[in-house]
Amino acid sequence: MSGVLSGSPKEEPLHYGEIFGLWQFSASAKMALSAFQTFHYHAGDRELKEIIDDFIDQVHREIKACDKLLKVNGFMAPPQLPDRPSARLEDIPAGARFTDPEIAAALSASAAAGLVVCSQAAGMSIREDLGAMYMKFHSQMTVLGLALLHLNKKKGWLVPPPLQLKSREPVPV
Repeated sequence: MSGVLSGSPKEEPLHYGEIFGLWQFSASAKMALSAFQTFHYHAGDRELKEIIDDFIDQVHREIKACDKLLKVNGFMAPPQLPDRPSARLEDIPAGARFTDPEIAAALSASAAAGLVVCSQAAGMSIREDLGAMYMKFHSQMTVLGLALLHLNKKKGWLVPPPLQLKSREPVPV
């Protein structure tokens, strides 16, 4: 087979969906970085701060990878937001401060949404290297999500949906 899509994946052109996906992923990651920095300053729990730091490290890797691919392929990356200024937890008024359970819930939602976005982007990619990148992000986000789930359970922050505690008799159909 010969043609534009038969060589090295890194030399294949991106299709419009892949370009927009990279751009949107980078823009979303940059917004998430800003939120994660804010959460870091608001968090009081040491273990939660460590997980936030892991989220920040992950989003930095995602931004770097997406922006590099955009640049190599001749596209401008979305602008980077300025870093959040440092804040001490004690200086944030109680009514304006995110609580640790709120931060953990927001991070959990972000991780879950990230898994969906990574799966969708990988699924529409025809360049193998691009699909593999998104699946790598997916795997890394899964690890972060599991660590956060364990912390939520340990700290009593998890608010589960209704649980079925008793086994019911099957209803005949």
